[in-house]
Amino acid sequence: MDASSPIGSQLAHETKRRERLSERKLRKPGSTRIFTVSNQKGGVGKTTTTVNIAAALAASGLNVLVIDIDPQGNASTALGIEHHADVESIYDVLINDVPLKDVIKPCPDVERLECAPATIHLAGAEIELVSLVAREQRLRRAIELYAKERAAQGLERLDYIFIDCPPSLGLLTVNAFCAATEVLIPIQCEYYALEGLSQLLNNIQMIQKHLNADLEVSTILLTMYDGRTNLAAQVAAEVREHFPNQVLEALVPRSVRISEAPSYQQTVMTYDPSSTGALSYMEAAAEIAER
Repeated sequence: MDASSPIGSQLAHETKRRERLSERKLRKPGSTRIFTVSNQKGGVGKTTTTVNIAAALAASGLNVLVIDIDPQGNASTALGIEHHADVESIYDVLINDVPLKDVIKPCPDVERLECAPATIHLAGAEIELVSLVAREQRLRRAIELYAKERAAQGLERLDYIFIDCPPSLGLLTVNAFCAATEVLIPIQCEYYALEGLSQLLNNIQMIQKHLNADLEVSTILLTMYDGRTNLAAQVAAEVREHFPNQVLEALVPRSVRISEAPSYQQTVMTYDPSSTGALSYMEAAAEIAER
């Protein structure tokens, strides 16, 4: 195909990106990195980002766990994990002190990727958590206990844990912030992108001050980028100006393949690994691993 045509130029550019990725070997972190994927605005790609970056890292040979604490259970769906009402889930871990190892299931499509699913029972967990002892720290303690159990059994430690949050700041999200050391914020490249972000950052500062001093906003990923519009470029430039050290170079474009994948209970990494969306998430995962 003629490289001077728009399609030919895009194909040549993507080929170069793939070649660069194939030369990268993702190194294991010195200790388990725990990310909370959060944004109080809905529909910005939190779950999509969680499952695809997790799948990309696992496909590179790293041990990854996704913890789904969104009552909708979309991350569990995308990873092909059963999460109907009769399944033991992260709800049982938070409310009934069930060990995390008892609810974790392997992802059928990606080796080294596991998931602690969410069920509809989580919808009532916000109310039930109120009366429990150490209510903000329950997820953190469950993760710490699971890490000790893995070590005792001689299993490899987890390299990454990603916690997929609901789009609100209730006790479930507070548990995620207390359990994590890093926050990954997906930001949609549209007009309302920065609305609510200042409130999210204020809430994170409160968590840092009172509950988890180790928490930091380490990563911001621009999602749903449409290169054909000036608005997307302006939003991307503005976010990069405000957060020069946190924003990843990788951009996730609007993509039909990314949208279709969950309906097949897959990530885009397995649904269409050759797509632009899969390539973008692979680049984002590699960038996170190198930081």
